[in-house]
Amino acid sequence: MPKLDVKKIRKDFPFFATTDFVYFDSAATTHKPKSVIDALSNFYQKDYATVHRAIYDLSLNATEQYDATRVAVKKFLNAKDESEIIFTRGATDGLNMVALSFGRKFINQNDEIIVTEMEHHSNLVPWQMLALEKKAVLKVIPIDDNADLKLDEFQKLLTNKTKIVCVGHVANSTGTVNPIKEIIKMAHQKGAKVLVDGAQAIAHLPVDVQDLDVDFYAFSSHKMYGPNGVGILYGKYELLDQMPPVQGGGDMIEKVTLQTTTYQKPPLRFEAGTPTIAEVIAFKTAIDYIEALGRENILAYEKELLTYATKKIKEIEGIKIIGQAKEKGAILSFVVDNIHALDVGTLLNTKKIAVRTGHHCAQPTMQRFNISSTTRASFAIYNTLEEVDYFIQSLKEVINRLK
Repeated sequence: MPKLDVKKIRKDFPFFATTDFVYFDSAATTHKPKSVIDALSNFYQKDYATVHRAIYDLSLNATEQYDATRVAVKKFLNAKDESEIIFTRGATDGLNMVALSFGRKFINQNDEIIVTEMEHHSNLVPWQMLALEKKAVLKVIPIDDNADLKLDEFQKLLTNKTKIVCVGHVANSTGTVNPIKEIIKMAHQKGAKVLVDGAQAIAHLPVDVQDLDVDFYAFSSHKMYGPNGVGILYGKYELLDQMPPVQGGGDMIEKVTLQTTTYQKPPLRFEAGTPTIAEVIAFKTAIDYIEALGRENILAYEKELLTYATKKIKEIEGIKIIGQAKEKGAILSFVVDNIHALDVGTLLNTKKIAVRTGHHCAQPTMQRFNISSTTRASFAIYNTLEEVDYFIQSLKEVINRLK
């Protein structure tokens, strides 16, 4: 397996040519390669037109480019058909769409929804809202001290009333990689559907929706080197075809009268209004970039970074890593004895190191570990072992200063 040429990769990203900042916040959002930036710029400068609505050449060309992204996502996920790929505004939008459409259609009073103790708020709050609206029962899979899910407890929670299980593929707060395939199999044995929040997995792990047999899978472009404002909701067609739209407007209809409306088949049924055309087109360039590097290569390199950083940070007295699961993504969250995460992050910033501090939109996870926040370093393909060394040395200096 060829190793990634990180020096070459860094040259693909204009950001790193203009700053000496160490960027360890890719779990929040990734920087963009020049090819993606150019795709955005070129479309706005040369090809801009609306899609699906006109017969002139510019519009036909824009539509062709736009539709090519749907085909690329289908291949990227190994979905059965492009009709299973819905363009959204991001992972949050996709997760809410499932709650608003599938949830309102199929979940009734006393039905059960299962989430996990490690969920991002985007895959928790919509289900709390739906449970309140429908008078359904919300159940929670607990996590252990390493931030692994307790699958024996999950098995006990599953009943014939369970309609959907909502789980993150990789936890943004701890880096835990959940055994998604096993979870899906367990849920399906009880007739429940599974929604996976793939925001933290999609740029780092190979994802095959047919192999997983997942019912819904949501993620964002901006966390995988693509533009903001674009996301994907994958759904099995037989489910999408039964689900009502959540927004009304242009492009999602077949026929409208003053009395009634008939809707398009999926995916257009769920894509009301003029879409983010340039961003969707540039998103394909980001997918192409990841595919060219190879997802197995990305996974291996980021695991090397994480292993090295974990070993080094464990050597610092007074630090506790939050999340030591058996399988982890490229996320390292920690707390320092008697020092607030905000202070650590603030002083690291003075040394030109970008990390995330706070509860990471995962307050129940923080509560599980009896903390209010962590400092989180997250890695990507453009980070280096030398940057990790600088981070570790700077962290030691920051801790000594704050003692």
